[in-house]
Amino acid sequence: MAHIYAIANQKGGVGKTTTVVNLTAYLAGSGRRVLLVDMDPQANATSALGFEKNQMQPSTYQLLLEQAPLSAVRRRQAQFQIDLLPSSPTLAGAEIELVQAIGREYRLQRALQSVAADYDYILIDSPPSLGLLTVNALTAAQDGVLIPVQCEYLPLEGLTQLTQTIHLVQEYLNPRLQIRGVMMTMYDSRTNLSRQVVEEVRRHFPNKVFKTIIPRNVRLSEAPSFGQPINFYAPQSPGAIAYKLLTAELISGDRRNGGGEDGG
Repeated sequence: MAHIYAIANQKGGVGKTTTVVNLTAYLAGSGRRVLLVDMDPQANATSALGFEKNQMQPSTYQLLLEQAPLSAVRRRQAQFQIDLLPSSPTLAGAEIELVQAIGREYRLQRALQSVAADYDYILIDSPPSLGLLTVNALTAAQDGVLIPVQCEYLPLEGLTQLTQTIHLVQEYLNPRLQIRGVMMTMYDSRTNLSRQVVEEVRRHFPNKVFKTIIPRNVRLSEAPSFGQPINFYAPQSPGAIAYKLLTAELISGDRRNGGGEDGG
């Protein structure tokens, strides 16, 4: 049965999609069967894997509205050995269209139940908001949520809001939901601020912060424009090496039943 994780942070620009794409790529590269679910109407994860987001029909929009089965939505990225449930800009309308729907928070969870046994990992990219799309992602994330946090400003105010949402989903929709780990991104070793942010987040989330820290790296920023994850675009870059180590840390922790020090 798959490990199912949501990658969530309601603040944009924290490396959320970069993290989900590259974790997925390194998991696939290690021989794991992986499904990436793009639940962000910006569809950046979809385009980062080389797909044209404006041509994705059907997409997760039709999946959530139960207008298409998962088998019709799923695409195979053979070069990277990744399965994808692509997003498209039309997904933005789903929150309004589902507002009266019974069981609207469980649409993604129900869809993934049919394929969970086919994968080792299912990673869900959430939009930078705390609306119904993110709630669907958190409700489906039976193994927890991974939170990317950029090391460029003190982020705890936004994280408090996210953790409140996580607790609400845990109480009412998904009792298994937990914070699996916090991932520090865009680290600049030249600045005191980056170090201060890491220290503060580690105090706020004891034993939840991954040891591996993702550096600010121009190759990570370039790779999505070429429709490639970093292990294909620039495999020897500092960003690639960091995501490879982060993936190994995630796998190691999951072998120990998802517990332990520092996100592992």
